[in-house]
Order: sequence, then structure tokens, then C-alpha cells
Amino acid sequence: MKVILLKDILNLGEENELVEVSEGFARNYLLPKRSAIVATPSAIAALERNKKNIAKKLEEKKAVFRETAKKLEGKALEIKVDVGEEGKLFGSVSTVDIAGAIKAAYGVDVDRKKIVLSEHIKALGEYPVSVKMFSGVEAKITVQVVPSN
Repeated sequence: MKVILLKDILNLGEENELVEVSEGFARNYLLPKRSAIVATPSAIAALERNKKNIAKKLEEKKAVFRETAKKLEGKALEIKVDVGEEGKLFGSVSTVDIAGAIKAAYGVDVDRKKIVLSEHIKALGEYPVSVKMFSGVEAKITVQVVPSN
């Protein structure tokens, strides 16, 4: 079933994009949540007519994300955690923790789903982290996990 996305959907597509999905996914998830509309001939025609405006809005959105990525690029982020004997963490540092630390340190809201860890953070040290802001816009930061006591 072809649908036109009304919102960015992770691993599926971006707003105003025509995508092919299974009927069950469209009927049970996308349509009830108003995340997409059925790609009828009239909806596709309207999308084609509005392509210029859509492209302009997309470029403005991308510019905002580029600015945000410039703010974060190359920054080091310190996260304090409770540790036990031999420097082992109680639990792990998650993307939620990293998103909260970015918000506290730099005032930038980052969706936790856009944070990509190369490995699970379960020990003290420095870890490279990618923040995928938008299609083609990415910021690389370093997370330093340090003991809180």
C-alpha cells in the first residue's frame, strides 16, 4: 500500500515522502496515529503541486539542524555515574542519559532515538557517539563516563 508520510518516521521515511508499506502497518499504525495518508491520485497530485514549498521547508529545516550539529560537533560530554568496586557501573549509560546530558550542557533537545552508540557503555572511560540530527546531518561527540563519588 502506498502512503504519503505526514511526519518523519524512523527507518521508513521523511515528511511528505511517498512510501510503500504493508497494509497492516498502514491501517493499524500509520493511519490511526495520523502519521500518513493513503496515496490516492488526488493526494499525489497535491503533493506534486506543493513540491516547491515542501523543498523550501525541508531546506530550512535542514539548515536549523546543521546549526545545531555545529554546536555539538567535537564537544566532550561528561556523565557522572555511580560505580562499585573496580570501577564497574551500576547498570549502563543509555541514550536517554546522553540526551539528558546534552540538554543540560548545551541546551539542545536531541531525540534519544537519533543517538547512535558504537558499543554499550558499561564501564568508565571515553566513548565516541554519533548524533544523527537529520538526513545527511550528523554530529560526533565524545562521552566521558566518570565516577560521581
